[in-house]
Amino acid sequence: MADHLEASVTLPSDPASVSAARTYAVGTLTEWGMPSDTQVSDTVRLIVSELAANVVQHTLGLSPTFTVHLALDRDERLFIGVTDSHPGLPKRLPAAVQQDNGRGLVIIRSLTAECGGRFRVRPTRGGGKTVSVELPWSGPPAPVPARGRGNRRRA
Repeated sequence: MADHLEASVTLPSDPASVSAARTYAVGTLTEWGMPSDTQVSDTVRLIVSELAANVVQHTLGLSPTFTVHLALDRDERLFIGVTDSHPGLPKRLPAAVQQDNGRGLVIIRSLTAECGGRFRVRPTRGGGKTVSVELPWSGPPAPVPARGRGNRRRA
């Protein structure tokens, strides 16, 4: 594989874009050799989904679009970033039992820590921010050897 791969897509800050962001991220990983039915793909799918949903829900129309950026460096580190143009930084909300939302960043931080990765929020030059996760890249899983269809004896 190449030393460095990158892909990005810019989407409107609309609820339908959350699904499009997930599909784009998993499709990109598949192009890079990671099957869509792996734990890594599921983790990336959830991270991108939560980051995109946060943009749609919390930028309050002040970021008409957001960009999902993926980069793979030397088959070692996967970078996932979502950039928007809203100036506000994410805030941790108290996790009240009755609360239906506000757990997205907690989920992202937990998944990132579980994978041995790093979570960051950085302001952009344009006044927005990029919320990003770096994860170790384990590469595609080894294929499972097919079992031979030898003759079976019935008792």
